[in-house]
Amino acid sequence: MSGWTGVAQDLDELARLAARPDAIDDVLSRALGALSELVPYDLASIFELDGKTLRMRRAEGRLASPEVRAHDLDLDAFPTIRRALECRRAVALTEEDHAGEEGDPYDGVLDLPDGHGCMVVPLFADDRTLGVITLDRATCTPYPAAQVALAGVVGRIVSLAMAYADAAGRLDRARRRAETVARLADASSWGDAREQLKRTSQTPAMRRLVDAARQVARTDSPVLLQGETGTGKEVVARAIHAWSDRADAPFVAVNCGAIPEGMVEDELFGHVAGAFTGAADKRLGRFQAADGGTLFLDEIGEMAPAAQAALLRVLQEGVITPVGADRPVRVDVRVLAASHVDLDHAVAHKRFREDLYYRLAVFPLHLPPLRARRDDLPALIDTLLAALAARIGRGPWQVSPDALAALGTRPWPGNVRELRNTLERATILVPSGSIGADDLGLRAPDPTPTVPAHGPFPSLDEAQAAHIRAALLRTQGRLYGDDGAAALLGMKPTTLQSRMKKLGVSRPPH
Repeated sequence: MSGWTGVAQDLDELARLAARPDAIDDVLSRALGALSELVPYDLASIFELDGKTLRMRRAEGRLASPEVRAHDLDLDAFPTIRRALECRRAVALTEEDHAGEEGDPYDGVLDLPDGHGCMVVPLFADDRTLGVITLDRATCTPYPAAQVALAGVVGRIVSLAMAYADAAGRLDRARRRAETVARLADASSWGDAREQLKRTSQTPAMRRLVDAARQVARTDSPVLLQGETGTGKEVVARAIHAWSDRADAPFVAVNCGAIPEGMVEDELFGHVAGAFTGAADKRLGRFQAADGGTLFLDEIGEMAPAAQAALLRVLQEGVITPVGADRPVRVDVRVLAASHVDLDHAVAHKRFREDLYYRLAVFPLHLPPLRARRDDLPALIDTLLAALAARIGRGPWQVSPDALAALGTRPWPGNVRELRNTLERATILVPSGSIGADDLGLRAPDPTPTVPAHGPFPSLDEAQAAHIRAALLRTQGRLYGDDGAAALLGMKPTTLQSRMKKLGVSRPPH
């Protein structure tokens, strides 16, 4: 379309589309098309400001090559562009503007003659700088003032469209984040983690742990929680979050060992619509759900190598790239990680990245097993029973002296989780009141395994596999439920499934 009538129609259509956030790409394309009727150019580019980087958003004209469309600019390297953004006025640049060390923004990408015609049009809304339009000609003809003024008018329409799209994007992200947080950032069903730790940490080792957790909570440093399965690593992580300045933001937990290897990046970083077959809509990952808050990576030692590399990049740069996205997204997340696996051993055997380990282990905390803190047992029992009563609306309960004595003799290989499951089973039989030793359903301790005096000694993996097979046989292959193998072993069913897959253990035939 040519002539002033066509230009007026183009600008009118632009102004109409600018109020539609979903039409931003159409606005940018039409804006550069309208500019071509007003201001001659060989290359017109729209850059969007991201921190101190101008990222290419769209490029048109005969010089708009793939290299140009992938070209970003470091704002600090181009004081002339920065001054145009600060004065918020379209500026036609001269040969002197590109003299000296600054050079031309397209040096190394385009071979433009010295003194070629070029213009910078700032994009802004209220007090926010949004980006810039650059116009370049391959001839040494400067842009006259009238064309600079017209380009400024188009720039204001583009700014309006980008501001609307940005506001709509923020609202959409906030809505999706609220939905994702509601799905993922559930509160613990066992009460306030800080109060639980305070009441149940009387042994010296636990008191030292709580003091250290309170100290590190005031920082943003990563924390690595290590200890046997079921020792309460998530409780400590929730307490650190609650003691921190991020307490009002989401706490999001993810079991790394329960995510299929091919889905780890999608689960952690999310995806854009159309990223793969079946991705009809955008989906936020755990990092964006936890933005501003805390992400708890449980069973980090089970994470696949490829995902370890992606996680390291997030910790180093503070950005994620959703699956299928063409640009990174900045996130502000405090990472807490946990593992029952000896990560030092895993690093030594090349099963866990050494650089990721040192990123996570800035402040390591080791949780003692329940058998090493038997003095905490009475307070733990009271706390777990009170939380259970509040959760299911029955009770209250207390344990009899004989029941407490029976609980005190157990080895608790599943630690606090096994104790909690034992108490919950007892409350099913006893609606309220006193829980006796017979109500606990405790089996006689298994006999101490004999160690062969001769012959090959089983490896740790072989011993674990044999232990899991024994549990599966005793539960007739059941994994879930109070009488399932996971409860018997004191671990989460998803963790057990992951361990079975790793060790090549299958369920026994029925």
